[in-house]
Amino acid sequence: MKGLAFDVSHLLAGGLVLLSFVQLYQNRLYALLNVYSLQAFVLALSVAWQAFVQDESHLYVTAFIAFLFKAIVVPTALHRVIVQLGIQRDVENVVGVGPTMLAGLALVALAEVVMLRIAGDADVLAREDLAFALSVVLLGLLMMVVRRNAVSMVVGFMSLENGLILAAAGAKGMPLVVEISVAFSVLVALVVIGVFLFRISETFATVDAEALDSFRDGRR
Repeated sequence: MKGLAFDVSHLLAGGLVLLSFVQLYQNRLYALLNVYSLQAFVLALSVAWQAFVQDESHLYVTAFIAFLFKAIVVPTALHRVIVQLGIQRDVENVVGVGPTMLAGLALVALAEVVMLRIAGDADVLAREDLAFALSVVLLGLLMMVVRRNAVSMVVGFMSLENGLILAAAGAKGMPLVVEISVAFSVLVALVVIGVFLFRISETFATVDAEALDSFRDGRR
């Protein structure tokens, strides 16, 4: 059973990292949101598997929250924001896809090295999950850096949060009150992000980060 637990956990956590790379590769907003929704679904499966392996029933609540809010509610809301604001559907990168993917590979290697050094004595399953979780966090940060569109930056932030949830679940779970607060914080963040995007669009008629930087430089 321990070997099966490791293999399935490894497969699901590795799937999250792979989907982070797929997000970095996407150049259409709708495709990016669909991949993010799939990543959130895989996260829910991973957390549910951790609940089964660790015999921690409250982690099933976390899995349900991840599936409901992150895989369904957030992508649907962002779809509607794109339609209502008439946002350009193409995603522009600060650098090309090739250098971005190479940078992503370097960050994954860095995450593995860091976790081997600081968690070398930990349980193998927990250490591997933490390494994958750190990889997802770093790739989410990379997406926020290399993308120009504000919506894609939001997706990068939400993907980063997926990595944090994976880390918390892999490290022997988290209290139920934390899981409920996570769901509440996701809803609050979604409302704030929606208002933020609408205000930017109304004021500047764009959500392109480069255009906003140009406007700011022109005001100086």
